[in-house]
Amino acid sequence: MAMTPVQAARRELTGFTGRLTGPEDSDYPQVRAVYNAMIDKRPALVARCAGAGDVAQAVGFARDHDLPLAVRGGGHNGAGLGTCDAGVVVDLSPLKDIEVDPDARTVRVAGGCVWGEVDRATHAHGLAVPSGIVSTTGVGGLTLGGGIGHLTRACGLTVDSLIEAEVVLATGERVRAAADEHPDLFWALRGGGGNFGVVTSFRFRPHEVRTVVAGPTFWPVEAGPEVLAAYRDFIPHAPRELNGFFLFGCVPPGPPFPAELHLRKICGVVWCWVGHDTDAAARAMAPLLDSTPEPLLHGPGPMPHPALQSAFDAFYPPGDQWYWRADFVNDIPADAIALHGKFGAELPTWKSTMHLYPVDGAAHDRAPADTAWSYRDAQWASVYAGVDPDPAGAGTLRQWTVDYFEALHPFSAGGAYVNMMMDEGQERVRAGYRDNYARLARVKAAYDPYNLFRINQNVLPA
Repeated sequence: MAMTPVQAARRELTGFTGRLTGPEDSDYPQVRAVYNAMIDKRPALVARCAGAGDVAQAVGFARDHDLPLAVRGGGHNGAGLGTCDAGVVVDLSPLKDIEVDPDARTVRVAGGCVWGEVDRATHAHGLAVPSGIVSTTGVGGLTLGGGIGHLTRACGLTVDSLIEAEVVLATGERVRAAADEHPDLFWALRGGGGNFGVVTSFRFRPHEVRTVVAGPTFWPVEAGPEVLAAYRDFIPHAPRELNGFFLFGCVPPGPPFPAELHLRKICGVVWCWVGHDTDAAARAMAPLLDSTPEPLLHGPGPMPHPALQSAFDAFYPPGDQWYWRADFVNDIPADAIALHGKFGAELPTWKSTMHLYPVDGAAHDRAPADTAWSYRDAQWASVYAGVDPDPAGAGTLRQWTVDYFEALHPFSAGGAYVNMMMDEGQERVRAGYRDNYARLARVKAAYDPYNLFRINQNVLPA
């Protein structure tokens, strides 16, 4: 009888120091699970790697046995691109080292860390690396896709703080990618996703961020078109220290929100002023508040940066059903505003949402060709997300998300942020990279000519 992949791996990977798990193991259901419960894939082998050497062995095993290979850090990828059917999952979650050097102002982060762990380590020194808005997100996936969130306008994308990466290539070779070593690979890693290898370690240059003035302002959902029009005109001219993303959603049914607002459909802005000066933050927000109706709630206040980063964690735990669509946006004309108002009022569940993230300010300081992340001229990144714990509602979530996306896509810049895409095909991947795609394809051909790393938003080798 032929050996299963996990049996073969246990026989062949004699130097593997982590844990090899297959369908016959009792903990397999937990080990194969990812954040989005809509993804139900059954890998033949999950290699939980204890170090870069383990990663190289697992990559080599998949390559030599011609098995599909997926790489999983935090497991948050909406499309489930951190797992696969009948293949090998390189699970980086045991790689948890974080080293902060406050004098050099650098932080080295192992590839299995999540952002909450990094936030706590850097915050102790009054520092922060720009990341996303949910602290359970993996460092690797968010970084390699670009990295947008609360600090984008003040500090840039996550990749703008990346200064080097340790990478395991398809050959098993381990290389350092930085401005002075494998510079083409370093360019590609900054937005090109997991196409080029497995990053086992990142080194970032964090920013001086300790306290922020942050929190939401909520208006009735019926005010959505009026508030969105005012927000559209306001945020591009706001000080860089002020970030605020627009949303449609529902008030979460728990503290710190007043009980009378629980589950009410709303539009809103989630603010982040980088600094501790509440008066300066209030002055920066005032032009929007003065030009919109009286809000249901205006809650910004001073808080540690990690508190803001983890504020959504409790409302979006692992195990929900998720379906995403996304686009970059340069302008939001009146017809688009009307459509946003329509779909925002039709949220299928209380967890479903639409976000418009500003990607200007410091993110515009680099040219589109400076990194693989090409949409340096976009004003916003939009995302439509249908979310609910109940698998029975998956079809409804998907339909609302797709309908919303298809209605607004004609008003988009053409492509989307790859971290917020589902598995939508090569045309959408090319649109996400625009003129940078050809260079990415050349780098791909140099470092992964046989496309071993293809379970991702895939760039085809030139």
